[in-house]
Amino acid sequence: MSDHLTLLKLNGWCALENIIPAQEVENIRNSVLQTVEEYRRDSAAENIGFVPGLISQNQSFAPYLADSRLMSLLDEMLGHDIRISFTSAIVNEPDNERGHWHADWPFNQSNAGHVPAPYPDALFHITTLWMLSPFSDENGGTLIVPGSHRSNNNPTGNNGIDAHANVPGEMNATGSAGSVLVMDSRLWHATAPNHTNEPRVALAIRYAPWWLNLDILMPESAERKHMVDRQNRKENEVPHVPQMVYDQLPEDVKPLYRHWVR
Repeated sequence: MSDHLTLLKLNGWCALENIIPAQEVENIRNSVLQTVEEYRRDSAAENIGFVPGLISQNQSFAPYLADSRLMSLLDEMLGHDIRISFTSAIVNEPDNERGHWHADWPFNQSNAGHVPAPYPDALFHITTLWMLSPFSDENGGTLIVPGSHRSNNNPTGNNGIDAHANVPGEMNATGSAGSVLVMDSRLWHATAPNHTNEPRVALAIRYAPWWLNLDILMPESAERKHMVDRQNRKENEVPHVPQMVYDQLPEDVKPLYRHWVR
């Protein structure tokens, strides 16, 4: 685990292998694909299947969200009482376009709720990409710029970098199905094009420290009404988790979601 911690601190990312057992990945992938087919958001980019708040529609992956190896790493980076902020399905379908360079919430400067640049050199949030398909150069794993998490801005903040251009040092993060890509949410990354005939299926699950205010993401919250609705601005919205779904989650996973229950 010390090697993964070092990589995450120095490069802004690392990969944990076999978090989901090989014999379970296919069933979970098929289940998530079925859910995406039913609940996908029309607002997503073309040939991208996207479902926010996935845990409310699909719990097939829930037993692995508090995996001990992952949580040990997150505890080292974020401290105690970690919470899940986002649970999304993201499917890169064949012929999707390359995306733009960005950092994730709360470092995306185009969102209503963001940390103003220049950023302090401090970790606020962790993004994890769960590989339900193998991530490869051919199917577009995900494009990253190692070390960019130490920058005090990113291309969403008019930092002089063309968000759609190639960047020196960029690479495609790849890995086997069942692995989890762990990223500092400040890391510059972009959707990679899928040149195969099969969908690249992933979960984007983000983890936050207890002190990070998530209220702006919550439907009908006072912060959202003030900062997003009244000012007609853009922001992610994470649906609440129904009590019935929460009650059926594994006991070690419940603390990660209890703030979403309404």
